[in-house]
Amino acid sequence: MTDTALQGLVERIGADHVVRRLGIEAAHERQLIGQGTLVFNVENWRLAPGIVTTALKLTGLYGRARRNADRVEVRRNLVTSARLPAAFDGFTILHLSDLHADISQGAMRHLADIVRYLACDICVLTGDYRGRTFGPFETSLALMRDVCARIKQPLYGILGNHDSIRMTPALEAMGIRMLFNEQEPIMRDGATIHLAGIDDAHFYRTDDIAKAAAAIPRDAFAILLAHTPESYRAADAAGFDLMLSGHTHGGQLCLPGGIAIKLEARLPRRMGNGAWRFQTLAGYTSTGAGTSLAPVRLNCPAEITVHTLRRPG
Repeated sequence: MTDTALQGLVERIGADHVVRRLGIEAAHERQLIGQGTLVFNVENWRLAPGIVTTALKLTGLYGRARRNADRVEVRRNLVTSARLPAAFDGFTILHLSDLHADISQGAMRHLADIVRYLACDICVLTGDYRGRTFGPFETSLALMRDVCARIKQPLYGILGNHDSIRMTPALEAMGIRMLFNEQEPIMRDGATIHLAGIDDAHFYRTDDIAKAAAAIPRDAFAILLAHTPESYRAADAAGFDLMLSGHTHGGQLCLPGGIAIKLEARLPRRMGNGAWRFQTLAGYTSTGAGTSLAPVRLNCPAEITVHTLRRPG
């Protein structure tokens, strides 16, 4: 059974999806082995934050890693496509991912100061708003509310593997159009592009790219929001032109040169950070604005990204 707060979501996307995700949250949200795309889910391990913090202190890197975690860079990415309608030439998308707001409060304060000055056409959020993969989420929502209130563009979002579907009513009350294997047309000067979003494909496996793409004409320019870039093959097969993701944090704790030790995802390492391509699909994997497990970063700056869509020539 679902609670009354989710009734509107049930009516929109169906009881099967909501009940399925709630069931996984209740039974498997702390599961270490066997759920999702990885054999071992380190993000669900209660001891992981303490181990990470202790290791950094023993190596003398903790202070530097803590300071790094509170800084957020603005990166810019150019996406060129001949399929883009002329009316959307120069269209800009502000991309926020992996805020993990309750354990990344220094970064959230910095982020709130940055976003008010960024002029974009829309803003998209690609999941992971809570620090842990289970437990309370009220603090995360309160911090996110402050950030979202400073963004004047239309907001679109999806859930990540750290998020509960019970967070959805509060997220939508902030003005975020949450997408659950759905698409939304975006119109400009008589032309249309399509923005789709899937539910988490990494841990909950409640994604359905085919459903998200069903109402999108094959000749239309289409963007997919997917928390993890692990869905890249299905996104390309469904005809999407651009996929925006997060989840990996770019490794978060990296070797010099930004070499990730672990990405927590099954995909080619070149897709773990920044811009990439797979056949006809352009992709971008954000390192995220927040941090997972503990508020620490090494050789992997936190980011928010401004994507600019352009026609060639």
